Amino acid sequence: MVINTRHFNEVNVDEEKMIVFEGGIIGFPELQRFVLIHDEEKNDGAIRWLQSVDEPQFAMPVIDPLAVKPDYNPQVEDEMLKRLGEFKEDDLLVLVTITVPSDLTKMTVNLKAPLVINSSSKKACQIIVEDYEVKFPIYDIVKKNKKEGE
Repeated sequence: MVINTRHFNEVNVDEEKMIVFEGGIIGFPELQRFVLIHDEEKNDGAIRWLQSVDEPQFAMPVIDPLAVKPDYNPQVEDEMLKRLGEFKEDDLLVLVTITVPSDLTKMTVNLKAPLVINSSSKKACQIIVEDYEVKFPIYDIVKKNKKEGE
């Protein structure tokens, strides 16, 4: 399947890699089918894009929360993860959304509402967790990580 995207122009989407959020994501319940895209031009493996298949103009930058907060370990009730189907802990991929304002030094991630993906079934959900911030600043962390990676 080929979709025209806002950030990546035409993208060939492997339907087997499509991730389904049965209840949509917070604020966008109608958007349920997504793919993860790596920006190969920037060659930064940390930041990926959660690209909607249902609305090709919609994509969100996402990152592994451990890349910016190594002690991130929210407590999640098993009930919240039932929509993902059967899984082993190794099957779970946790990502958080990045907000990039015009002033890059104000860049944040939402640690309160992680995206949880079952990499085996390709089912996903967004959950709300306690004790974490909606706007966790990451500019200095990303800058430091990039410098260390050079």
